Formats: sequence, structure tokens, C-alpha cells
Amino acid sequence: MTHQTQAFYAVSCPECDVQMETDTPNEIVEMYRRHSSVTGHDVEIEQAETSFVDDIDGDEIEPVIRQLQEQYRNGVPIGVVAAVMSDRGLSLAATLDEIHERRMDGGLYEPQDDHLAVV
Repeated sequence: MTHQTQAFYAVSCPECDVQMETDTPNEIVEMYRRHSSVTGHDVEIEQAETSFVDDIDGDEIEPVIRQLQEQYRNGVPIGVVAAVMSDRGLSLAATLDEIHERRMDGGLYEPQDDHLAVV
């Protein structure tokens, strides 16, 4: 008997049918970066473990991260932020662009690579 575990995160590219499943949230961001750099395509988050964020309100990145950072010691993984924002209608590419803008204006910082916190 084989035991299959379901990945917590799944992304795909609708333009070229590439798919990836993982249980590590930042791997979806890494996949997007690789795939986008080669193809120019965005990817869609098809599945994400976000049940633990049901009480998170709002659809702006900084307030969402502020609420999430209470659950993470060294910053919120970007993949978790992307999954939550995807639930709110923002694509992974748009989420990363928004994160970049907020980092450049000083609203966010990275306590460790690919993990975010609000200043």
C-alpha cells in the first residue's frame, strides 16, 4: 500500500501546462522566478495552505504581513504572503511587484532571505 501526501502548495503555468507541488511555500516563489525568467509567463497558485489565516483581514500587503508576522519568528515566507494575496485576487507576479515597491519605500524588510516583516 502506498501512502500519498498531498502538497500544501501547487502552482501551474496556464500557458505551457507546467505544474509544481510542494510543501514549502517559498518553493512556489522560486519556481515562479525560474519559470518567468525563461518564458516570461506568470504562474497561478492553484492550491495553498491558508486555513491558518482565516482571521486575516484586508487585501493590502503590509497589514496582511503585520498580522502574519505574529506567527513567524524570522519573518513571513514570501510564499505564504503570495498564497494569502492570491486568495484575495492578486497574482503571484503582482504580489512580488507590490512587495518590491513596499521594500523600496521602506515599509517592509527581509529579516532573512525571502521572509518579510513590516517596519
